[in-house]
Amino acid sequence: MKINWQIKHFNELSLQEMYDFMVLRQEVFVVEQDCPYLDCDGKDQFSHHLMGYNEANKLVAYTRLVKPGVSYQEVSIGRVITSQKVRRMGIGIDLMKKSIEAVYNLYGRQAIRISAQCYLEKFYGSFGFVPTGKEYLEDGIPHLEMLLDA
Repeated sequence: MKINWQIKHFNELSLQEMYDFMVLRQEVFVVEQDCPYLDCDGKDQFSHHLMGYNEANKLVAYTRLVKPGVSYQEVSIGRVITSQKVRRMGIGIDLMKKSIEAVYNLYGRQAIRISAQCYLEKFYGSFGFVPTGKEYLEDGIPHLEMLLDA
């Protein structure tokens, strides 16, 4: 499957692009994971948004790249999602590779911190992320902080 990757700062987004990722985030995090939470957390405006569109121009993959000092001291990658329609096709792997590459292009080679759902520890570990502390609950879902060293 061919994915058209785009990265834009919040101020560069069209209304349609913002709508597309808000819908995908709600489909996955709120509906699919049955986790009502406040998605608009005040960090989108300070972030770049990596969006992956399929051949039909449908958003199927997304991450939010948050500048240092907003979520953590380090730059962070968050809201990592792929649509159910493209799972198990390697799009998530491509998404993380593109996200890490984008962080390095935007901010230089530096450490990246994430808050990962615990069941995805091995997935993120495959990119070099290592746990930095104990498991904790975020919106009722077990998470752990992980760090990719520079």
